[in-house]
Amino acid sequence: MFELGAGVMDEESLNMSVRKFLKRVGVTSQREIETAVREAVAEGRLKGDEHLPVRVTLEVEGLRIRHEVDGEIHLE
Repeated sequence: MFELGAGVMDEESLNMSVRKFLKRVGVTSQREIETAVREAVAEGRLKGDEHLPVRVTLEVEGLRIRHEVDGEIHLE
């Protein structure tokens, strides 16, 4: 447990909650990206050999945090 001013926080509970949220984000994001790529290739908007820039923005209400992660998705 971690004491924080007037309250006590359970580190294990925090860790598990964050991991559960990030797993959900990862699974749903992957599904959305794969579906969108398949549709774009089928419609001819993509050839299937592109490198697509990607950005994820994380915001946590109440914490004044905004964290961005940039990357690239390779279709080839």
